[in-house]
Amino acid sequence: MSCVPHKPTEATRAEVRVLAGHVGMPQNDIAAYLGIDPKTLRKWYAEELRQATVQANAAVAKALFTKATKGNDTAAMIFWLKARANWREKQPEQAEGDDAPMPTRVTVQASDASVPRE
Repeated sequence: MSCVPHKPTEATRAEVRVLAGHVGMPQNDIAAYLGIDPKTLRKWYAEELRQATVQANAAVAKALFTKATKGNDTAAMIFWLKARANWREKQPEQAEGDDAPMPTRVTVQASDASVPRE
């Protein structure tokens, strides 16, 4: 990266907001785009990165919520309930006592006519 000290401008702040919030670009890529080190990016643009991340998450959450509530998207509904309502898939519990299912055992016997003898 450059040895010239970085000076943020309103233009670079706007670029960081767009790249992080509207495009979802990772911080390392934003830093490379600006020609600065990722640590420099976080130092000078911490607030823009934080706000952009919250805004991007809100936009995705809104889209998912719309799909789950109005779009008849079963996968979105399941994801929402697992993530937000703490629904979980449970394994069948081991039954005990008289109601426990009996193990299934199948025995196959061949008749004398169907099994050749030596």
